Amino acid sequence: MDKETALKEKQMKLGIKSKKSNQLLKEIFDETGKVIVGMQASLELILIAFLSSGHVLLEGVPGLAKTLLIKTFAEISGLSFKRIQFTPDLLPADILGTQIYEQRTGKFITRKGPLFANVILADEVNRAPSKVQSALLEAMQEKQITLADETYRLALPFMVLATQNPIEHEGTYELPEAQLDRFMIKVVVPYPSKSEEEIIINNYVSPSSPKLKKLLTPQKIQQLQEVVAHTYIDERLVRYIVDIVDATRYPESYGLEKNIIQFGVSPRASIDLAKAAKAYAFIHGEEYVKVDDIKEVASGVLQHRLILSYEAQAREIHASDIITRILESVKVP
Repeated sequence: MDKETALKEKQMKLGIKSKKSNQLLKEIFDETGKVIVGMQASLELILIAFLSSGHVLLEGVPGLAKTLLIKTFAEISGLSFKRIQFTPDLLPADILGTQIYEQRTGKFITRKGPLFANVILADEVNRAPSKVQSALLEAMQEKQITLADETYRLALPFMVLATQNPIEHEGTYELPEAQLDRFMIKVVVPYPSKSEEEIIINNYVSPSSPKLKKLLTPQKIQQLQEVVAHTYIDERLVRYIVDIVDATRYPESYGLEKNIIQFGVSPRASIDLAKAAKAYAFIHGEEYVKVDDIKEVASGVLQHRLILSYEAQAREIHASDIITRILESVKVP
């Protein structure tokens, strides 16, 4: 039995097929559309990360409904949700929790912080100092939190969705590379179109607000995640992903300028690119990953991980432009 047949049999045993799940995913988009106007591409990227057990960084100017999008998604998913407003005076204990001495019993009790939830909204994450941002690392990577000498496993599924404002720099702390690398996907939230903005205004001046249905459960989500993990990807496409990642490290080997990238992406990026391509294929009802699936998610997975040179910044070259050039230069299998 070859690998592709074995993976398809595994999907059959799980009782979910990509095409069958398309109806559920359509319901998620329709339900979100009751509150969120447009932003279909942003929601799709969040779903890709969610189905791949990844985390998301949302970037956009204030007022684009980034927070509302995340809260709506959490409500539909039926998961526990906590919002943390990051500020410069925040301490690690404010998000992780702490141990408190109880005088009556003479023992320490653990007071768990807001990070003990399924879906975490880290609002304006770049406003918190580095020690608070680094407090997220263990939870994001290991799905656990250590308080004093005790380690607590987080309830699964667990997902961090962080927002940041790209135009305001006063009172902010740039996210370190180690933190950025933990985010599977970066979503750049655009302005709405004129027609979409008309709908937004009409929705908000309306006296009634829509009621959202809970479409998922933790068990259903984990089942979907397992199906995505078993979506077939050919070895030739794995090598294609490796070539794309390699082009960020050695651009001159692929006919690209050498001095525009200071540091390429890590192996975690190549893993996330494969996972995201699987999730994209699943969302679109495909039984296996195609080249176009990889290309569609490449920018979201790689752009925040690229460290550009001063020359590239001076020339106003963006990471997304470099990724487009890489996809044009790397040979398709």
